[in-house]
Amino acid sequence: MKILANDGLDQSGIDALTIKGFEVITEKIPQQLIADFINKHHIKTLLVRSATEVRKELIDACPSLEIIGRGGVGLDNIDVDYARSKNIHVINTPGASSASVAELVFAHLFSGARFLQDSNRKMPVIGDTQFNQLKKSYAEGIELRGKTIGIIGMGRIGQEVARIALGLGMRVIAADNNIGRASIKVKFYNNQFINVDIETEPLEDVLQHADFITLHVPAQKEEHMIGAEEIQKMKNGVAIINCSRGGVVEEHALVEALNSGKVAFACLDVFNNEPHPSKEILTHPKISLSPHTGASTVEAQDRIGISLAEQICSILQVS
Repeated sequence: MKILANDGLDQSGIDALTIKGFEVITEKIPQQLIADFINKHHIKTLLVRSATEVRKELIDACPSLEIIGRGGVGLDNIDVDYARSKNIHVINTPGASSASVAELVFAHLFSGARFLQDSNRKMPVIGDTQFNQLKKSYAEGIELRGKTIGIIGMGRIGQEVARIALGLGMRVIAADNNIGRASIKVKFYNNQFINVDIETEPLEDVLQHADFITLHVPAQKEEHMIGAEEIQKMKNGVAIINCSRGGVVEEHALVEALNSGKVAFACLDVFNNEPHPSKEILTHPKISLSPHTGASTVEAQDRIGISLAEQICSILQVS
């Protein structure tokens, strides 16, 4: 029973599958050679992350496939409906990386609120000669406590973001067409907790009232969710965080709003043209950047590996 984990798999998942008798292949096969490799080695399970595309052509070329799995939340690099029409199981790990992505949102938020994305660039270059000037230019940082965070998309990740925000003493508002109310359990170190119910609002209301706007929605098939029109409705000095999918925020409109001061800073983990983000985005002093690493924590990768292994064993009835 051979499994091709073409974008890698955490050792926890490899171990859990190996002990059940699976052979896990983690060799990276180029996209154009995947079909030949799968057919040559009679592989029934293909596991991917974001890098490998599993489209109709690949599915048709690999009649042995029984399971396609993605280590992560979104399935936009897999033709899910077509695969299922061919009686192929499509699985993912929607809850495994929620905490990791939510923590990255706040890593970026703290960075932008205190100008760290810019000071980390400039301090090594001119910190020894223009220390006082830099200190003065970064003197107007802001605190998160007491501010309003607007969460667009109140799925698992959005609710994790809300949980952290409430713990920081922030006001949380949210928009989601599919969720009317979310009950957030905020836990404390001594096993105490509080429950906070958040009623979702129309998107326009969230745009108007939030100090920080963070997006946790699927890839958009047609138009951007946040463009020039939506930014115009936001508060002056708002911050925008996108750790969901590239294309959700229209980057040209974002840069214009940053340059005009309408948007104070932005935080991006995902980009329109991955893996080749625009130089304008990469060099902008008001953007905190990371290379699509929302789920890239040791803990999340461990949970992803275990989750995929459990689902594969369940589908194939391997005990």
